[in-house]
Amino acid sequence: MSVEKAIQLSKENEDELRKALEEKKGQEVVIYFWADWAKECEQVESVIDDLAAKYSQSKFFKVEAEVFEEISEAYDISAVPTVIIAKKSKIVGRVDGVNVAEIVKQVAAACAAANGVEIQPGSAASPAEFKQDLNTRLKGLIERAPVMVFIKGTAAQPRCGFSKKIVGMLNEHSIKYGYFDILTDEQVRQGLKEYSDWPTYPQLYIGGELVGGVDIVAEMIESGELMEMIPEEAVAAAASPVTN
Repeated sequence: MSVEKAIQLSKENEDELRKALEEKKGQEVVIYFWADWAKECEQVESVIDDLAAKYSQSKFFKVEAEVFEEISEAYDISAVPTVIIAKKSKIVGRVDGVNVAEIVKQVAAACAAANGVEIQPGSAASPAEFKQDLNTRLKGLIERAPVMVFIKGTAAQPRCGFSKKIVGMLNEHSIKYGYFDILTDEQVRQGLKEYSDWPTYPQLYIGGELVGGVDIVAEMIESGELMEMIPEEAVAAAASPVTN
C-alpha cells in the first residue's frame, strides 16, 4: 500500500491547486511553500508528507516559492518554509518558519474532522516550556535568511518611518533580505525584545546575529562596514525581499 504524499506542484499540474481551492465541498487545502536553497525546508517537508498520509482525504500541495511567484505573492510569502491552510479563497491558518508543533496543531484543527480523526486533548505547556518553544521559534525566524530584518509592516508597505528607512537603505544597496512583520504576531514582537536584549524596532540580523537598529545600520553603511558583513549570496543587482 502506497503512502499518500503532498502533491509537488509543477507547470504541468498547477491547475490542480486551483481546482482544489474551488471545490464545492470547500475543504481545507494545505499549501507548503519551499525553496531548494533553504535547508530548514527539509524538516518541514517530511512533516508535511506525514500529515498528508494521516489526513489523506485532504489536499496537500508543495509549492516552490520562487518558481510560482504569482501564487507566492497571492499568499504574501516572503520567506520559506511557510505553510498556508486555505479554504476556498480564505486563509484559515498560517505558520511561518520551522515551527513543527504549530504546523501539526493547525493542520489537525483544520483537517481532523473531514478525515474522521479525533484530536487528542494535550496538556497545557508550562511557562518554561512555552518560553523555550518561543525561543526556538525566534531563532528559526532570525536564521530564515542570511540578512533578516524585523519591521512594522511589509517591505512593500512599511508602517513606521524607521521601518521605511531601513528597508530603503537595504534596497538602495541591493541587499537581498528576509523580513518579518512584527505587527502580525504579538508573541514575536514582545519575545524578540527579550531574546536579543534590544527594546526597539526595526532590528537587523546578519548570519543570525543582531546588528542593531536603523541608526546603527545607517552609520555602518556610511563607514562601509555593513557591506563587508553582507554574505555574497545576499547581494544582488536588484534587492528582492524574501520574508513573514
